[in-house]
Amino acid sequence: MRSLFIVNPATGETITAVPAGSASDIDRTVQKAQRAFEGEWGHSAPRERTAALQTLAAAVRDNAEELAQLECANVGKPIGSARGEIGYAARVLDYYAGLASVARGETVGLSGGLGLTLREPLGVCGLIVPWNFPLVITLWKLAPALAMGNTVVIKPAEWTPLTVLRLAELAKGILPEGVVNVVTGTGAEAGAALVAHPGVCKISFTGSTMTGRAIMASAAQTVKRVSLELGGKSASLVFADADLEKAAGSVMSVFDNTGQDCCARSRYLVEKSIFKDFVERFVENTKKLIVGDPLAANTDLGPLVAAAHRERVHGFVERSGVKPLMGGKKLDGPGCFYPPTVFTGVAPDAELAQQEVFGPVVTILPFESEAEAIALANNTLYGLSGSLWTQDAARAMRVARAVRTGALSVNSSSSVHLELPFGGYGQSGLGRELGPQALDAYSEVKSIYWAQ
Repeated sequence: MRSLFIVNPATGETITAVPAGSASDIDRTVQKAQRAFEGEWGHSAPRERTAALQTLAAAVRDNAEELAQLECANVGKPIGSARGEIGYAARVLDYYAGLASVARGETVGLSGGLGLTLREPLGVCGLIVPWNFPLVITLWKLAPALAMGNTVVIKPAEWTPLTVLRLAELAKGILPEGVVNVVTGTGAEAGAALVAHPGVCKISFTGSTMTGRAIMASAAQTVKRVSLELGGKSASLVFADADLEKAAGSVMSVFDNTGQDCCARSRYLVEKSIFKDFVERFVENTKKLIVGDPLAANTDLGPLVAAAHRERVHGFVERSGVKPLMGGKKLDGPGCFYPPTVFTGVAPDAELAQQEVFGPVVTILPFESEAEAIALANNTLYGLSGSLWTQDAARAMRVARAVRTGALSVNSSSSVHLELPFGGYGQSGLGRELGPQALDAYSEVKSIYWAQ
């Protein structure tokens, strides 16, 4: 079997190798998951699923430091961020453990009889996970799928499979054999085979819009259920009455995870009367960020995930034809490091202001009116996240309703909350993850009429 070599992006050193799974590996694994679904897990009671998810959450906590070190080495995350993500991952499991017994049907009085609705699991679900938040996003998908009684086949990103593989090891002995399965491999081979497999009832994918389009086309051949969380080009709208110190201090809304975040506010739209002051403060705050060793406690930004990805990010900067206010050059030395990069003077319709760079690059653009700010925010094929900064409550509500995006925060850069649904408008995707609504994506509704 061919292998995929897993590289530490901070050092360029190979960590390990994992199998490059084939279509036959996918077929074998889907059949295994189907047998598990037809066995005890597919007929388990909600309280049994609750207990299993709670036990898995405890196992994640018991192995938190090991998982954080793996995520740090494999993705290049600062260790503090990695530790925070592992704690959050355990909370995701706890949350859906609590919801496993809440997903229920209804009883409806009908003429001549009684109507019942039942929520039933789909069967085998294919979960295709990205490389930027490997364990967290795996659990966004895995926890609600298991809570509803499904079995899963997970295809992690080829660059970052290590924490997902470790999670599957932790699940052994907690969940029946075949409930949680992982096949490592490329998207072109293992991922495509998983999407096309007739035994898979649903695909949940997080990744690029281009790949999402291909998954939709393939899944249509077998009429699979599909959830897609795709690209973003989120805007942060800063009005003249905003708390300027807080708004200009929100630099990690762009640079967290080295900009490798679909929610990154990579477009700042700033009212013209405060534009110069905002830019100066934003650059000053950005210069304080420390790029360096992910294991160092004071590191803010680690490396980009891979050399190929750093070349992609730098390509956007070079093609822009605009000199950045800071950054914009690959850092010397080992690893895939890239500095936080700030642009002004970019046209709203330019590639840099329209396409998802997925790196530590921000474009700051001016606007003169509320209407222009909304038009600029909506001038993109994406609609995933965003922020707006203002002290005017009426304006905040008007703008929040007018901006076409799935998640918006007011006077904050916090996009994702476990208790709220998360997903996008437009070409940012289909369906929602998180919140109670995520359970809907992993269940069928059956209607029963009982004649009197």
